Amino acid sequence: MTVPDSTPGSLGALGSPVRIDGPWTHRDVAANGARFHIVEMGDGPLVMLLHGFPQFWWTWRHQLTALADAGFRAVAMDLRGVGGSDRTPRGYDPANLALDITGVVRSLGEPDAALVGHDLGGYLAWTAAVMRPKLVRRLAVSSMPHPRRWRSAMLSDFAQSRAGSYVWGVQRPWFPERQLVADGAALVGELIEGWSGPQPLDQEAVDVYRRAMLIPSTAHCSIEPYRWMVRSLARPDGIQFNRRMKRPVRVPTLHLHGSLDPAMRTRSAAGSGEYVEAPYRWRLFDGLGHFPHEEDPVAFSNELINWLKDPEPDR
Repeated sequence: MTVPDSTPGSLGALGSPVRIDGPWTHRDVAANGARFHIVEMGDGPLVMLLHGFPQFWWTWRHQLTALADAGFRAVAMDLRGVGGSDRTPRGYDPANLALDITGVVRSLGEPDAALVGHDLGGYLAWTAAVMRPKLVRRLAVSSMPHPRRWRSAMLSDFAQSRAGSYVWGVQRPWFPERQLVADGAALVGELIEGWSGPQPLDQEAVDVYRRAMLIPSTAHCSIEPYRWMVRSLARPDGIQFNRRMKRPVRVPTLHLHGSLDPAMRTRSAAGSGEYVEAPYRWRLFDGLGHFPHEEDPVAFSNELINWLKDPEPDR
């Protein structure tokens, strides 16, 4: 379900908008009734990297190499409906998306994984740690509060509701999809630039994300989780999910955030530790925005790797 890239040589030897060449390996795995594209590199304990919106696995390109060099098996997966993974007609609620992630862990033959999630990937990492705790060894989340904290901030904090206006905007039918792909997915570039800190992502990186959004059905599938998150607020399934997320996270948790994040305010993310009954570390990156792992990949990777290698974090 990919479209050919019209820019010769810009995406590596594989010539695909998402199967970008590099020191890593691409393959597909089956899990939870769908097929998922993964990119892997290195040997050792599994670290699963989960992207956010409007991106795909490539957002973790720096961390893939850093983690592999540090002695980990780094795997970045494309979430359902995005990148090289299946675009199914349904299944975009967070509970099912979290089962996609833990299903991939099982399909890789691993007993557990350290989950590292950014933005929507962080929301799903929180969810997976609650739903399948035996499969989550550690949890690292960037630029996303705990789901209950996110819900509270979006409903009761006007500043956060305004900062997250894109979530409300995608509730309309069809029009948001058209906006995302118009003018070569120009809106993707605008969102990334607007959410970044003083040092925005380079134009080449932005162009990669724009091309990936143009793959048929990606725009629709990538915003379906946000539609569920809002439309289910007063529905039985949403209320049940919110209650389910009262269960505490019982694995060591690293919470990373950019101090200048305009999409997810610091005060909205801070306080998520109340849902963690395990060592919890809050790390604020000064001068960075919504994409700390790309805005300053060295600092982010060092923080993550040092924490993953600490046998007793914060004890």
